[in-house]
Amino acid sequence: MKHLLLTLFLITVPLLGVTAKKKTMREQDKLMVVWSSGDRDVALKVCFMYTNAAKKMDWFNDVYLIVWGPSAKLLSEDKELQEKLKVMQNNGVVVEACINCADMYGVADNLRAMGIDVKGMGKPLTERLKADWKQLNF
Repeated sequence: MKHLLLTLFLITVPLLGVTAKKKTMREQDKLMVVWSSGDRDVALKVCFMYTNAAKKMDWFNDVYLIVWGPSAKLLSEDKELQEKLKVMQNNGVVVEACINCADMYGVADNLRAMGIDVKGMGKPLTERLKADWKQLNF
């Protein structure tokens, strides 16, 4: 009986490690970038550069950019940021925006015209956090 229990233990423990490793690999493939800063330099020189590279260079399979707060207003007014955003979208970055924030700034329709999915973001953000997506905030 002791040998049977020891054998089961020795078989089960490595399998648990493999399962955990597979889960970790899946989680590492998902990145969400929450862009809330209204600072243009933060957008151009940090947020957009890394977000685009993360997808273009295949550092992550899934890359989501969430436009939240003051960034919604900045994006709606800045043509250069809009052009760079389009490049990211063409490279496969999924872009979403918070409807409440966009409505506060009166820019929801402008963001939709850029191909951005404007919607309530509280629930999707929470679900991704609970699913252990990697997250960056700018």
